Amino acid sequence: MTQSKAEKPSLDSQPSTLAQGGAKRVAQWMAERGIAGELIRPGKPTPTVEAAATALGVTPEQVVKSLLFLVDGDPYLVIVRGTARVDTTKLLNEVGGKKARIATREDVERITGFPVGGTPPFAHRTALPVLIDQGVLAMEEVYAGGGSNDVMLRIRSADLLQASSGNVLDVT
Repeated sequence: MTQSKAEKPSLDSQPSTLAQGGAKRVAQWMAERGIAGELIRPGKPTPTVEAAATALGVTPEQVVKSLLFLVDGDPYLVIVRGTARVDTTKLLNEVGGKKARIATREDVERITGFPVGGTPPFAHRTALPVLIDQGVLAMEEVYAGGGSNDVMLRIRSADLLQASSGNVLDVT
């Protein structure tokens, strides 16, 4: 069950207890490019899919994860539905790699400029190839990391695809 737009807290509705620098960068990036979407603060930290879904009043499938993988040492951002797991064999086949691993917390922060649990699907410090699992596009609207652990991005999946310049693949 999703809340109506009027019921959702806005980014500016209350001060965050966590650093907002990342969320402000996401908002600026979106504004500069005319990206449709809304940054919202549900009122509590949302570092996991389950916490985000509960805070937003949506199903875990509606929350998407932006996961950073290193494939043969090169970073790839993989976006999947919250309940899905990346099949590294499929990932390797899709990108023509030999070895894949999930990035460490330090790698994520260094490469994307955002914290684990708040990593958005775009606006990264480093330009990254983005791979979007086809299951994400089955949802009309999704919630992604908004740049910090207490801000979420509500966006139509079609807009997510366009904004991220992602390639749609089967990686789950």
